[in-house]
Amino acid sequence: MIRYFATHPTAANLLMVGFIVAGLVAWPTLQRETFPRVDAKHVEIRVPYPGARAEDIEEAICQRIEDAVDGISQVQEVTCDAKEGLATATVEMQEGADLDRFTADVKTEIDAITDFPERAEQATVRQLGRTDFVASVAITGPTDKSDLKALAEQTKDRMLRFGGIPKVEINGFSDHQIRIELSDHTLRQFGLSVEDIAQAIERQSVDLPAGSLTTEDQELLIRFADERKTVDDFKDVVVVSSAGGGQIRLSDIATITDRFELDEKKILFNDKPAAILDITKTANDDTLDVINSVNAFLEHERAISPPGVNIVLNNDVSSIVKERLSLLLTNGGQGFLLVFLTLWLFFGWRYSFWVVMGLPVSFLGAIVLMVQVGYTINMLTMVGLLIVVGLLMDDAIVIAENIVSHRNKGKNPIDAAVDGARQVIPSVFASFITTSCIFGSLAFLQGDLGQILRVVPVVMLFVLVISLIEAFLILPNHLSHSLGAVDTELPPVQAWVDARMNSFRDRVVGPVADKAVQWRYLTTGFAFAALILAVSIMAGGYLKFSPFPELDGDVMEARILLPQGTPLKRTEQVVGKVRAALARVDARFTPAQPDGQALIRTVAVKYSENKDAYETGAHVATLTADLLSSEIRSTTIDTVMQAWRQETGELADIIWIKYAEAQTGPAGLAIEIRLQGDNIDDVKKASLDLQQWLRGYVGTYNITDDLRPGKQEIRVRLKDGASPLGIDARTIADQLRSAFFGSTVDEVQVNGESYEIDVRLSEADRNSIANLDYFTISTAAGDLIPLSAVADLTLGRGYSRINRVDGVRTVTIQGDVNTALANANEILADTQKRFFVDMGERYPGVHFALEGANKEASGTQKSMIRGFLIGLIGVFLLLSFQFKSYIEPLVVMIIIPFAFIGAVGGHVLLGLDFTMPSMLGFVALAGVVVNDSILLVNFIKHFHGESKSVAIAAPQASRARFRAVFLTSATTIVGLLPMLSETSLQAQILIPLVTSLCFGLLVSTVLVLFLVPAVYAIFDDLGWARLD
Repeated sequence: MIRYFATHPTAANLLMVGFIVAGLVAWPTLQRETFPRVDAKHVEIRVPYPGARAEDIEEAICQRIEDAVDGISQVQEVTCDAKEGLATATVEMQEGADLDRFTADVKTEIDAITDFPERAEQATVRQLGRTDFVASVAITGPTDKSDLKALAEQTKDRMLRFGGIPKVEINGFSDHQIRIELSDHTLRQFGLSVEDIAQAIERQSVDLPAGSLTTEDQELLIRFADERKTVDDFKDVVVVSSAGGGQIRLSDIATITDRFELDEKKILFNDKPAAILDITKTANDDTLDVINSVNAFLEHERAISPPGVNIVLNNDVSSIVKERLSLLLTNGGQGFLLVFLTLWLFFGWRYSFWVVMGLPVSFLGAIVLMVQVGYTINMLTMVGLLIVVGLLMDDAIVIAENIVSHRNKGKNPIDAAVDGARQVIPSVFASFITTSCIFGSLAFLQGDLGQILRVVPVVMLFVLVISLIEAFLILPNHLSHSLGAVDTELPPVQAWVDARMNSFRDRVVGPVADKAVQWRYLTTGFAFAALILAVSIMAGGYLKFSPFPELDGDVMEARILLPQGTPLKRTEQVVGKVRAALARVDARFTPAQPDGQALIRTVAVKYSENKDAYETGAHVATLTADLLSSEIRSTTIDTVMQAWRQETGELADIIWIKYAEAQTGPAGLAIEIRLQGDNIDDVKKASLDLQQWLRGYVGTYNITDDLRPGKQEIRVRLKDGASPLGIDARTIADQLRSAFFGSTVDEVQVNGESYEIDVRLSEADRNSIANLDYFTISTAAGDLIPLSAVADLTLGRGYSRINRVDGVRTVTIQGDVNTALANANEILADTQKRFFVDMGERYPGVHFALEGANKEASGTQKSMIRGFLIGLIGVFLLLSFQFKSYIEPLVVMIIIPFAFIGAVGGHVLLGLDFTMPSMLGFVALAGVVVNDSILLVNFIKHFHGESKSVAIAAPQASRARFRAVFLTSATTIVGLLPMLSETSLQAQILIPLVTSLCFGLLVSTVLVLFLVPAVYAIFDDLGWARLD
């Protein structure tokens, strides 16, 4: 096959062009996004139960859902969140199962539940994680909320019709209503109740098919069409009529308004009322294509918008995609050029050109494979491509060097190319398979973080497979032509470099290798001492471990939580103070920004929203500040948040306010601990103790839990003497609910929007406890009896939210850690050792579990270690077969743990934490360094087989392989050097991975040349070395 392609005039070029054309065709079909997709595995069940408290929802809904899904196979975890008016259950599927089938099973079981409370609304079941956020569009201008909503709806419709924008959701509004508010005094005058009015409206607002009428000519449908849809329509509804013709219309006794249900459900954008259109995409959509369509639409829309209407693109995550992909492309191009220049110094431009041509061929071939398996272009797939800029040069360099060696022996170009390539087939294939064992084992990382990281080794394998084909079938053909065109004398530059390399080999490498073998036990001892030191640096905490590198983002938030029941006016006052503090921070830092650009670009305030509180209502709000890009501004987001926190100061009457960066990427919270137990009061006490403990560590902040007191409630109970009056508990409950919560009598469609028709007492009759005392209950006989005469009223308080995990009440403690002052892993480890041991004695029924970033990283880390060990076993089996020995593979593999010295040293030198990407870099490093070790051991065995002693053969092998080892390491390192030296904040997530590779490779290159010969000599001393 090699000779066929080497001698055929067009085959090699046709194969090369085939890879290039296929890759170029496949490239536009690759979708672009920030991170790789994580398989959706959650199904959400929502059951609204308007007006119910958390404890009632837990018992009446959550426990029934848990029982229903208990028999479904492949359930990983079931959580249920009970809060006022709503139950939200999330069923997590085991990894690898079929989500559509799983969702169908869940829906079947939920639909089969027949004992939900009567007033609970229909359960909805949906899959989570099927869409990804792209950007939001803020619309400001109209001050009337109905006009603003109408404008938002029209804009949404035009946006969807424009094309290229998959999904748009409007935020900032609650349900639209026509609200009919009644005076309690007026109702008493006429002997009416809220329920009477609701029934009157329901009887007179009718849209109902009434059959058909068949004539000789046609069939006609009969329809009673008198459905009321507007405020004016409802004003004419007759509530009471007399025999004498007198009528009382709804407008006579009620205030009728077109409004939104919740006053607190609103958004301010740059201090103006706004509608926010959130734009999301599905897995089949390209992020950059979507945002291009959005920008084109906005350009068109701004041109036709009426005066005073502003449309602003906000929270554009596609900018991160563009910046990071541009960064990687730039660094990849620089690495490509550096690899070419490095090879040119040794081979000349013809050789270097054809060797480096393997890069685009391999990349484009790999892109074809990426499309086939559904991969996208993102940060991790790009870094996989970037890493192999140097790695895939290894095989090409080995083959090219051997072809040159055969040509120097006097062979003609064709024979030199064929024989040179054939000779290294065993070594190159062995190296490829060992590398595949290591990388392939990482293709099965577990967890969400594992799904993100595992694309790196898979992409690297794709490239290496194509590069192997290119190296054996295309490269020999091209080099055979180049061999016939070069002079026997090296060009001046290459001759000078060659002389310097030979001099360094003879004067440094050779003598040091001689000494390393001569003092082999001391050499090995020093190496082990260095390894122990590296491990101690990690184990002793000098080098910190954190699951994922921190990124300096562009969006920060202040999440505000006040006590349940806090009126909207008070929340607005608190928001105003926080907003004013942010303005002062902006004024302080803006002059320091390039060209005096404003630090704060936009500010959005979302009332009734706080992702950390898991609550909605008038007592929560979130301020979101969009900052100048991290690539432009001169101030870090941590500095800005700290200044914001200090400028705001202490605020009265709040539970907490959290300043946090809007999370992007796979990592979870630094501190997240679950406490579980049947006695919720004991769990709460344990939570308070744990929070106090965690606050004692330097660097912890935002320590809170999710079990908080709910609104104060008035509990109504029927008195013993009420029954003779014809009143029962259900009568009182229904009339109270209709009056104070409201009664939805109909739902109508107006211009494509759904309106609820809601009837309730007026605000003036619902704003004091006295209103409840004097509220009258209507009996069956039509009499009106004060509520206080038939019922007792007491005050109480429950919990705002109760969370259950796998059927057990759960309290979650969350917090953040300032990584400049402390390490979350160390804090959690210390807490496990010291706090949780004592907690078991104080609270025997309470159990704990670590969640968040720690749990996610722990699961991925375990699967990475397991996969790495499996890969090492595969390498050992392969080498054992190749060397016909169980011992000699250990000589080759001993270099792997020692490469850890370089990885640790690089992180310490650059001041980086050791992260999951660092671990991935080290594992990838293992697949690289073992190749040089294999070739060196093969040369040792070759020279040993020439009747030379190991003491001579081992150093001689180091001399012989120095050039190849140096070149393979140098091309890999220089290919990654642009990324390692990158100062861009967007590169911080990748630098730990590259650090492990570069510094590990730098150290292992030295160790391959000196430690491997020394260890082989020790094995020979023990009689474990083989000649065959």
